[in-house]
Amino acid sequence: MKRSMARLIGCAALLAATPTMISAHFRLLEPASWLIEDARGDPQKAGPCGGTNADWGKPSWVVTKATGGQKLHIKVQETIYHPGHYRVALAVNSPTELPRDPEVVTVDDANKGRQSVSAKIQDPPQMPVLADGLWPHTAKVDAALETDVLLPNINCRKCTLQIVQFMAEHGANNPGNYTYHHCADLQITADPAKPIDKQWPAERQEEMRR
Repeated sequence: MKRSMARLIGCAALLAATPTMISAHFRLLEPASWLIEDARGDPQKAGPCGGTNADWGKPSWVVTKATGGQKLHIKVQETIYHPGHYRVALAVNSPTELPRDPEVVTVDDANKGRQSVSAKIQDPPQMPVLADGLWPHTAKVDAALETDVLLPNINCRKCTLQIVQFMAEHGANNPGNYTYHHCADLQITADPAKPIDKQWPAERQEEMRR
């Protein structure tokens, strides 16, 4: 409950201005989203895990079980097209461990105002980012977008997996700017046949007691 409230408070803090009319959207199909999504994937504008200024979203309460040191299947469906790419990150104890939204390059367009051009991609990805620059596209994609990402070999009762979409040729949204957000709750059990991944933070005891 504390973690859910932290996400919602983080979304609520991003208040004000008028959203642009240009929008891209995606749904998180696998693993199950921590929020109940509509057919377009809304609410998804606010970081780090979705919601909007007017709708924080309703938790799904789904926790997906996964094995550390193994690959996790990621599947998304883009419901409204915009060029761009995706990033996957993982937080062990709190969504506050998730990275900032990608750093974006913009240009000022005489007709459309400020528009996004590109976003920084981590290559290679650095913890807590698991994969970056996924599914880059400049044309509409009707099929679901799928990949496998390797999880660290750790134990966590409720990690936060974040999938974000950077949108090029896009005006700034409020909230979210040039990024849309979805998250999933994971229960990761370390593979006993492999060493624990020490570079990742250990699960805090107070998290384990919840």
